[in-house]
Amino acid sequence: MDETRQQRFTFDEVAKLYDLVRPRYPPELFLDLIHLAELKAGDHVLEIGCGTGQATEPLAQRGYSLLCLEPGPGMTRVARERLARFANVEVVTVSFEQWPLQPASFALVMSAQAFHWVSPDVRFQKAAAALHPGGRLAIFGVTPVRETTALRRALDRVYNTYAPAMAGSPTSSQWYSASSPTESLFAASGSFGAVTRRSYGWSQEYKTTDYLNLMRTQSDHRLLPERQRETLLAELGKIIENHGGSITTRYQAHLFVAPLLEKTL
Repeated sequence: MDETRQQRFTFDEVAKLYDLVRPRYPPELFLDLIHLAELKAGDHVLEIGCGTGQATEPLAQRGYSLLCLEPGPGMTRVARERLARFANVEVVTVSFEQWPLQPASFALVMSAQAFHWVSPDVRFQKAAAALHPGGRLAIFGVTPVRETTALRRALDRVYNTYAPAMAGSPTSSQWYSASSPTESLFAASGSFGAVTRRSYGWSQEYKTTDYLNLMRTQSDHRLLPERQRETLLAELGKIIENHGGSITTRYQAHLFVAPLLEKTL
């Protein structure tokens, strides 16, 4: 893998493709988020790593005031296009680490599929400092559910041949999986109270080209040298075509919401 590029920024190279093919979040997740965060009309929300604005839009539609941080300029451009009609949304090209803290300013700090990229020394402490009394931190993400179908076993053999280091589940999925350690990380921070967790499941079918494009947006695939990546994808495509030309992926999304502890105020 090409270690000269930071993995967290590889999505920016394919921002429009990312926006097109990445799985969306279930509508029920946002209903639960609003309820668990006890959001009120006009509340201020800080989003860490908004990407192309897929998780931003459902809250923008409900009138909340959103400040969205996104370090990738390509992702920022797509997010601004998506959210241009909302006067209550600002998208800033900056990482959470570099963002000038606005203390005690937000009812909710949220991060969709991005919190694991933030420096461990910053994640919970700076999020806590940005929340006003009674505020909440919410993190959520989507992960594929690994299955042992004949097609999946055949794809695994391709990875073992062409990219053996990538065999198995990506590390980032551990944050958003059924066995996630995320609740214990909240507790270890000492900044937040008991975590409420919600989970959501669904399946999505992909034609071969769509699935390969989805893989092109995965950070571990992006880090492969181009020749190796395209060879890997070509071989994956052959397998999917030989199994009927489509693949169905099961997904789970997990939402974690916790209140700011009074002692951090």
